[in-house]
Amino acid sequence: MSGTAGTPTGRRHRVREEALAEILRTGRRLLVEDGPGAVTLRAIAREMGMTAPGLYRYYAGHRELVQALASSLYDELAAALAAARDRHPSAGPGRQLREAGRELRRWALAHPREFGLLFAKPVADADTAPGSVAHDSGWRFGGVVLDLMVQLWRNGSVVPPAGLDPVWTAQLEEVREHLSGEPVPLEVIYVFVACWARLYGTVAVEVFGHLDFALTDPGPLFEHTLDEILTALGDTDRLTER
Repeated sequence: MSGTAGTPTGRRHRVREEALAEILRTGRRLLVEDGPGAVTLRAIAREMGMTAPGLYRYYAGHRELVQALASSLYDELAAALAAARDRHPSAGPGRQLREAGRELRRWALAHPREFGLLFAKPVADADTAPGSVAHDSGWRFGGVVLDLMVQLWRNGSVVPPAGLDPVWTAQLEEVREHLSGEPVPLEVIYVFVACWARLYGTVAVEVFGHLDFALTDPGPLFEHTLDEILTALGDTDRLTER
């Protein structure tokens, strides 16, 4: 029997999907209210009025649960960055990358516990190792930023540093594998990764409160960092993109 909405199979599928969504909503609420250590199958079952064994019909264990939660958060963040990018359809990739970077900061400041789960990895089960559920969704998020960097490279203005040791740049091959056949040199991918590290680092130190000793408003520092990142990526229009 096919799984259309009116069949028993279709109804069971709908009920299961609703239950999975409620489990993730509950897990996220526990994460926000009490931190990553509170996201357990037992705690979620208690919040939902279920028995812990009943929850195992949906997730086999803690790792599977956390991976599903991390995956949904990566997808939410990717959608937010893509929406920020798409609000400027006629703009160049530099302007779109600036807006995506700003959205990353906005989302992180609005959702610090979720940002921490994804990027601080407070629990080992939130990893994005190859083969994990969160791996592909993490790359979907990263792809929004990376695709704009590739567009800037296509414009011919990214100047890679000279003399990079091929022994360690070979580590960047996995990044190139996610570029859908784009022949981006590893030296250019190094620039991409270095720029991402600056973008993430500037957001993270603000979200985790590590700039409080010096700044009451880290916004100007973030904008200056965006300028430097776009300079490194050769965006010649950066001064008119604000």
